[in-house]
Amino acid sequence: MTDPNRLAARTLGDSGPRVVFVHGLFGQGRNWTTAAKALAEDGHRVTLLDLPNHGHSPWTDRVDYGDMAEFVAAELALLGEPVTLVGHSMGGKVGMLLALRWPELLRGLVVVDIAPVDYPETGGRTDDPDEEESPFAAFIAAMQAVDVGALQTREDADRALRDAVRSPMVRGFLLQSLVRDGQEGWRWRLNLETLARDVGELRRFPEPEPGAHYDGPVLWIAGANSHYVLDDDRPRMDALFPSTRLVRVKNAGHWVHSEQPEVFLETVRHFLDGVERRDGLRQVEE
Repeated sequence: MTDPNRLAARTLGDSGPRVVFVHGLFGQGRNWTTAAKALAEDGHRVTLLDLPNHGHSPWTDRVDYGDMAEFVAAELALLGEPVTLVGHSMGGKVGMLLALRWPELLRGLVVVDIAPVDYPETGGRTDDPDEEESPFAAFIAAMQAVDVGALQTREDADRALRDAVRSPMVRGFLLQSLVRDGQEGWRWRLNLETLARDVGELRRFPEPEPGAHYDGPVLWIAGANSHYVLDDDRPRMDALFPSTRLVRVKNAGHWVHSEQPEVFLETVRHFLDGVERRDGLRQVEE
């Protein structure tokens, strides 16, 4: 990645309706590869983006939803046609903001386990006052504490993260951003310093312009075991995105697409079929 104004992107499929995936905090486009391959085989062109400060995309001097939405909007504009955007967590908030500001770039929106609300640093959205709702600051601190210069293997890093990141699945997810550059040794592909400073901004959802709303089709996929999308969030969701359908996936938490990949994929496929049928009818009518 050499252009500081462009996001790293990878596209699967040569033709068909466009789908763009946007990852969450600590992620990268490659996290969506399995789903992207399946949708490409279905006849879609699927683009996987790395958000700023993640993966192969440029690092910036702040972490801000408005900036991220502008980066993604610029990439979508270059594709030359509206897309269906799928965004998880932080990427879902980026997608929501983009839909409200540049609706012409989208055919539809899929939001995965996040709501258009501000989240507390700890607790507040669960029945357990001791349960941490957003452990991301602790995850950043744990990654910063890893002595990458002393690492011999990835397993060493896994052991170093265990106390702070108890889930093997989440540790594996974080470690995807730990890479070895030949004789240079190990390094994180995450801009941990800036993420640590601005993680509070990621808990927020920028206040939309008065009266802003996105009228296109929106699918909300939430993990049934997650506390990121609550019944109390629905009025806000419907006010900003009046054509919303909410699906809760059983036996899944915040990383619903990793915990229930087959259910997630079939749910997205069904939504894409509806979006594409709607567009086909509209073209016939015109």
